[in-house]
Amino acid sequence: MDFGLDRETEGLRERVRAFLEEAVIPKEKEAATRIDQLEAIARALQEEAKARRLFLPQMPRELGGLGLSWVQLAVVLEEAGRSLLGPRALNAAAPDEGNMHLLDKVASPEQRTRYLYPLAAGEVRSGFAMTEPMGAGADPTLLKTRAKRKGRGFVLEGRKWFTTGADGAAFFIVLARAEEGPTLFLVDRDAPGLKLLRSIPTMDHWTVGGHGELLLEGCEVEEKAVLGEVGKGFEYAELRLDPARLTHCMRWLGVAVRATELAQEYALVRESFGKRLAEHQGVQFMIADTHMEIHAARLMVWHAAWKLDRGERIRHEASMAKVFVSEAVNRAVDRAVQITGGLGISEDIPLSIFYREVRPFRIYDGPSEVHRASVGKRALYRRLRP
Repeated sequence: MDFGLDRETEGLRERVRAFLEEAVIPKEKEAATRIDQLEAIARALQEEAKARRLFLPQMPRELGGLGLSWVQLAVVLEEAGRSLLGPRALNAAAPDEGNMHLLDKVASPEQRTRYLYPLAAGEVRSGFAMTEPMGAGADPTLLKTRAKRKGRGFVLEGRKWFTTGADGAAFFIVLARAEEGPTLFLVDRDAPGLKLLRSIPTMDHWTVGGHGELLLEGCEVEEKAVLGEVGKGFEYAELRLDPARLTHCMRWLGVAVRATELAQEYALVRESFGKRLAEHQGVQFMIADTHMEIHAARLMVWHAAWKLDRGERIRHEASMAKVFVSEAVNRAVDRAVQITGGLGISEDIPLSIFYREVRPFRIYDGPSEVHRASVGKRALYRRLRP
């Protein structure tokens, strides 16, 4: 694996950083004080991203994307992740980014026209409805939502929650258990029998559309609403989730980088006990630990991205990266808050916002404990090799 960046990727990284510094980061304070305007702010930034030819880095050129490799995408999403607005501005934020990958792999020509193309263009948003209260979540085999055949279609019955982006989504990819097995369905937001019960109050506030609780009650869909084949829902969900876990790591790694930048800038000018904070060994240790962990996290992400570019599955690597990166990012932001003290817990700089937003990353897309168990089981029956 070549760890050097070619001229194209290096130039793209610089363009994304310039976009963040010139257009995205200046909008953060407005977004923080007008969180209800988050979607409008993001849409305006998407237009700017299109004008700068930075829009949709994760999709092929025929869909209007940049056609990047996975390693290139890792570089771009880390830069975009330096602001919580960045990935949304590029139309590369969860859950839409993962849903686009899944639709691109599995959707029928009709489904591509109806769902994928508008999503890729940034005209609509979507949701992925798998998690259930006391049902499917970290353990998808607990799936309770049912899909019963009726004529030439299905009737969906069940309840979903923590469906990210639910409020305002145009459609949902819904996982339900049909007679043949777990199956994915494309369900329009205005489908009869689908109801958004509420947006769940959570500690993280910067997700466009929040996290919704959905009720499927006598929700009738046609056969053509099936995404892929009936009974292959778990297989398709894994096809989506492994790369989606990795792109989560790419984006959140940018938050750790930005948090560290803010902490270092402060440490270099703030004086305490007769010298700058940067001259205190305790602060140097914290900065050193963060740099080492960011470096290790980046290498894990790049290695998994390299394997994807070779056409390999990354179930093991994605789980390892999800655990390590999510915990390293949390520690990096925590140290940055500690170094900046009162300023860090204020909202004069975004560290306290980062602190709230990154904590759920250790739970979303599978808690660390579940991934550790999976990694451990696989590791027990394989040799330690690259």
